[in-house]
Amino acid sequence: MLKESFLSYLECGLCGKRYDPDRLWNLCLECGKPLLARYDLEAAKKVVRPQDLVNREPTLWRYRELLPVRNDAHKLSLGEGFTPLLRASRLEKEVGHAPIFIKDEGLNPTGSFKARGLCLAVSRALELDVKSLSIPSAGNAACALSAYAALAGLEAHVYLPSDVPKPFVNECRVLGARVHLVDGLITDCGQAARADLEKYGRFDVSTLKEPYRIEGKKTMGYEIAEQMDWKLPDVIIYPTGGGTGLVGMWKAFDEMEKLGWIGSRRPRLVTVQSDGCAPMVKAFHEGREFAEPWPEARTIADGLRVPAAVGDFLILRVLRESQGTAVAVPDREIVEATYLLGKTTGVWTAPEGGATLAALLHLKKSGWVRAGESVILFNTGSGAKYSHVWD
Repeated sequence: MLKESFLSYLECGLCGKRYDPDRLWNLCLECGKPLLARYDLEAAKKVVRPQDLVNREPTLWRYRELLPVRNDAHKLSLGEGFTPLLRASRLEKEVGHAPIFIKDEGLNPTGSFKARGLCLAVSRALELDVKSLSIPSAGNAACALSAYAALAGLEAHVYLPSDVPKPFVNECRVLGARVHLVDGLITDCGQAARADLEKYGRFDVSTLKEPYRIEGKKTMGYEIAEQMDWKLPDVIIYPTGGGTGLVGMWKAFDEMEKLGWIGSRRPRLVTVQSDGCAPMVKAFHEGREFAEPWPEARTIADGLRVPAAVGDFLILRVLRESQGTAVAVPDREIVEATYLLGKTTGVWTAPEGGATLAALLHLKKSGWVRAGESVILFNTGSGAKYSHVWD
């Protein structure tokens, strides 16, 4: 049986208004910004310790006390999480920097890190008696929702750009989701999904528009700490579309410090985007709190083709608090870096994963990443669904 979740309340990430965690919510009713799950960490500290994790299942549910599902009966699992952290020795020699690690999220169910967030979102939706779920997606999130909704026996509606690669559409359909193809970008998919929400009584699990996807993504932070013997790296480079994982890891580091599992030292976090869609990079370097929508977004990395993010202020806050930075790289360099990663590590990354190496090369050349600093590159998905890129 699961031990009790120490979920305490939900809190708006901007205005701080608190909400009952055992009711369904999307965004803050006061300011329309994302809600974040908060836990009674003082109580949790007395119950769970790092050494207690050793013999637990190798999934994200090993951190169950710090996740929001109350009842074991609602815990969904396809084996998500606890992905390998690989030392990239040959890549280190090729680029002249060490140590470099790859966190390979492509080994999650449905082939991407989206499995983490949707596992928690669907588990909690099931617990709160939701019957029908809706999501706009560039591809991988739709596949993950389809899988966990199928496991839970819930109805899933996925809204995808009409030019999304065919493997994503096929996967969603095979997993039983209702697929809606929309002319335009993920933002257009979001508009189409919203138009149907109230009409058909569906619950919106868009990025950061409900409180629980971030709870699945934060487990990447817990895993990194555990896999590195509770010593965090110097730099984490993360491909950023909606940015849930970046915000989630920063949340995890804060929780772990309050639990007494780590000290106050933090990695410098880096957002990487394509130069064809770089709203966070632009806003960061202009010193803005919020990002302006990116016009005519284009990139081969579908997960980075997000012209506007509801959690923009949270992403920018994390970058500044961590003394991190934001980098835009061209698609040509993304492809080159993906091939370099593949031939030196044996990991076939999605283009989003390749973008992290392209960013590292820029940061190394500029001196922002210094010799000897430990760097984690996040591969957020498998390259197998992107056949149109490699042809």
